[in-house]
This record gives sequence, C-alpha cells and structure tokens, in this order.
Amino acid sequence: MNWVKKHLEENFIITSLIALVLLFSIITPNFFSLTTLSTVLNQLPALTVITVGMTLVLIVGGIDLSVGSILGLSAAIVGAASISLGLPIWAACLLGITAGALCGAVNGIITSYFALPSFIVTLGMLEIARGLAYTTTASQTLYIGPQIQSIAFPMASSGVSVALIIAICIVAGAHYLLTRTIFGRYITAIGTNETAARLSGIETKPYRAIVLMISGAMAGLGGVFSAAYLGASDPNAGLGLELSAIAAAVIGGTSLMGGRGSVIGAFLGVLIIAVLQNGLAQIGATEPTKRLITGSVIIIAVLFDRWRSKHSSE
Repeated sequence: MNWVKKHLEENFIITSLIALVLLFSIITPNFFSLTTLSTVLNQLPALTVITVGMTLVLIVGGIDLSVGSILGLSAAIVGAASISLGLPIWAACLLGITAGALCGAVNGIITSYFALPSFIVTLGMLEIARGLAYTTTASQTLYIGPQIQSIAFPMASSGVSVALIIAICIVAGAHYLLTRTIFGRYITAIGTNETAARLSGIETKPYRAIVLMISGAMAGLGGVFSAAYLGASDPNAGLGLELSAIAAAVIGGTSLMGGRGSVIGAFLGVLIIAVLQNGLAQIGATEPTKRLITGSVIIIAVLFDRWRSKHSSE
C-alpha cells in the first residue's frame, strides 16, 4: 500500500511538471525549445545538491536554514583562495566544500549533543556564515574567471555541464543511501519516532549530526557551482535559497514532520521550481511577481504536506 501511495505521489509530481511545461509553452512560444531546456538544466546544480542535503535533514526530523549562507561562504572562500592565496582551482573548490562541511558539523554537534532545536542553531549559522562571507570578500564580488567556469558551462559534446553531471550522480547516490542502506533506514526511523528508535538501540545523536554535516557539505558544493556559474564569488550568493530547497523537498513528497521523503521526488521538485522561475522570466514577470508566486507555491506545498500527513495517519 505504501509503495502504491509513493508511486502515485511521484506520478502526480511528474504530471504537474509536464502541465507546467505545457502551460508556459502555450503562453510563450520560445519556452519549448532545446535552448530553454539547456538553460533550465544547467541552472539546476546548486539548488539540486542543496535540496538533497535538505531532504535528508527533513527526513531525520530537522531543518537547515543556513544552507544559503553556507553556499555564499563557500563561494567566497573559493574566490579568496584562488585569487588572494593563488591556490589551484581544484584546491580552492575543495577548501570551499570543506568549509561547508565544517559549518554543517557545527550545526550537527550543537543540535545533537546540546539538545537545541535545529531551527534555532541553523538560524544562528545563517547569520554567522553570511557575516564570514562578507568578511572574506570585503563585501566585494571576486572575479575568478574562466578557470572555474568550465565546471558550469555546457560541454559542446552533450550540451550539459560537468556540474549537472555531478549533481545527478549525487541525487543517485543519495537515493541509494536513503533506500538501500542501514543509514537511510535509521534516519527515517529517527524522523518517524526518535524515542522508539532510541529504545530500539539506535544512537540517534550521531545520525542527526552526520545528516547536518552532509547538508553543510552539499551547500559547500553548491557554493562551488554558484561560483562556477557566475565566474565569480558573490558574497550575496544563495540569499533565500534555503526556502527554495525546502519547497522543492516538500513538493517532492518529503514531510516537514520528518520520517518520510524521497530524493528523486525532491529532484522533481527542483525541476518544477526551475521551470516555474524560467517560465516567469520568459513571460516578463517582475521580480515582486516572481517572489509572490514562488512564496505562494511554498505555502501551497506546506499545506499539501499537512493534508497528506493527516490523511496518511487515518
């Protein structure tokens, strides 16, 4: 029965995505084209990897509000390391991802071992990481150049970028981790009922800490992708991206209450948000209008999640 429900949800998400594509194709004739498809796909990597981390955090019963700021910090570190320190680009990128993982580890340790709500801890990290991003860049955009842009630019042979390939591999790996490993079963059990999981012999604290560290690392990788896409380190990068990641995860079937979620569904949620944003841009929607519609989608997704949770428990 659960298998049937899961696939019905995924089919509903896919149908919604197709309907959205058809709607924008009718409204604007240039939307349904290979150019738009390539643009949409190559804008996905940063949001995709952040949403993967957010999905795991939500499943375990937490939330991570710091991912957008960690992305900005990681991008800032990549720029500073490659320009000011003269490090090769691969080392600068590794440093940026490591910084993200360390921020996530701090979130995880404080949340798990000091019994503080992840909402509060990650809200504090949101401010700390953004402040560090401004400090690292002196509140200036650092132009890195073409040496990093090759990660985000579409390859001539396939039309997709290295960043997109990495992001899809991470989606596949996270799906396997969640559905085929003990780690995945344990974090789902913790999110469903932490007390019962603890009484069953599961050490819940390390799992919560590890999941938040993974989320931080994914945000760090998102910072690398952001810097590659822009060819620069923008200390304002990732502002509000945590809301898009939460929305994508919830649209994809992940519960805000914990204990249920799908990485594949979350990726479909990312596609829906990307299509929505690009479609609105092509029809000439103003920034306030885009924010209004995106915010409405988030509220609708949360309401649908509450309705789904209520009916699944009946």
